[in-house]
Amino acid sequence: MNNKEVWIKADDDRWETRKSRITTGLESGVDCVLVDSRDVDKVRELGDIRIAAFGSDTKENGDIVVIGKNSEGDGTRPLPADFSGSLDISNAARLREKGVKVAGYVIIRDKKYEMFAAELGEVCDYIIVIGTDWKVIPLENLIAGLHEKNVSIISGVKDWEEAKLAFETMEHGADGVLLDTDNPDQIKNTVSVAEKISAGKLNLKPALIRRVEPVGMGDRVCVDTCNLMKPGEGMLVGSQSEGLFLIQSESEESPYVASRPFRVNAGAVHAYVRIGDRTRYLSEIEGGDKVTIVDHEGNLREGVVGRVKIEKRPLMLVEAEVDEKVIKTIIQNAETIKLVGKDGRSISVAELKKGDEVMVYVEDSGRHFGMKIEESIIEK
Repeated sequence: MNNKEVWIKADDDRWETRKSRITTGLESGVDCVLVDSRDVDKVRELGDIRIAAFGSDTKENGDIVVIGKNSEGDGTRPLPADFSGSLDISNAARLREKGVKVAGYVIIRDKKYEMFAAELGEVCDYIIVIGTDWKVIPLENLIAGLHEKNVSIISGVKDWEEAKLAFETMEHGADGVLLDTDNPDQIKNTVSVAEKISAGKLNLKPALIRRVEPVGMGDRVCVDTCNLMKPGEGMLVGSQSEGLFLIQSESEESPYVASRPFRVNAGAVHAYVRIGDRTRYLSEIEGGDKVTIVDHEGNLREGVVGRVKIEKRPLMLVEAEVDEKVIKTIIQNAETIKLVGKDGRSISVAELKKGDEVMVYVEDSGRHFGMKIEESIIEK
């Protein structure tokens, strides 16, 4: 996953307006708030969030020191003919040498400011760029010029549509956006866009069921998340890391039990579950951990584990074939445990039979301690 960040700009207007932006940002899950140094203590009282602060030269007053406001970056001071004489660049370099996290702030007025942003970015942890009349081309140039440098590009935007464009510019896109709006819906939608792009997408395939049979009693894992899932959503679980089945959440009503859309009855304790770009054993998962929620089209989003329940239950072996590979998983033998067909509709394990098709994820590489590696590993 390539995590995209959302920052909120809250350094202008009166405090009540700034406070409203910050509060909405906190509630929506933004990653950072940009304020003047005078507001840092007030923001700390509102909640736990990363703070970038203008007008500060110590890491104690904000988590990130921002250079460029009321200076060369925003045009208050003229740019020097030779960037080696830049006050902003020298200040950023000095602070970074002290171990302070530094962000450069540049309003891109013309080509010279774009070049200045590229130079400033080389001595910063973040470079914040605000477009004026033209936005995409300067951002493309900065991404191309700085992609091998250890700096994150934060692009100024006004709404979620601009944020989406910034995230998708060129192959990599901006690392984050600085959102300048009072509209709560725009803040929430921008966070949603960032989460979706960060999560990415997997190529799921239909696999043909070869065998379904009871295997006796064993310990199975129920993952209760802090998230509500829809039909067709669940987690990727399997006995082999190279082939994982989409196990649907308990999001559908049953004659026997109420729906529990926060729950995935995932499978036996030995099984792998895909989380981000890695796999973990189901038996390792615990409250507070992050998990990856997947739908039948392969769209991903992040979830949080609320609790995990491991209980003895009757188990069922499910074996399928895809791309000439045989993959397996072991899940609880109960009507409420469901896999997902290629049309997005669920299939209960109680009704699953040879010849059915279910959605799976397969990859060629093996895994060592959950990490993808290029070597031959046989699991069966």
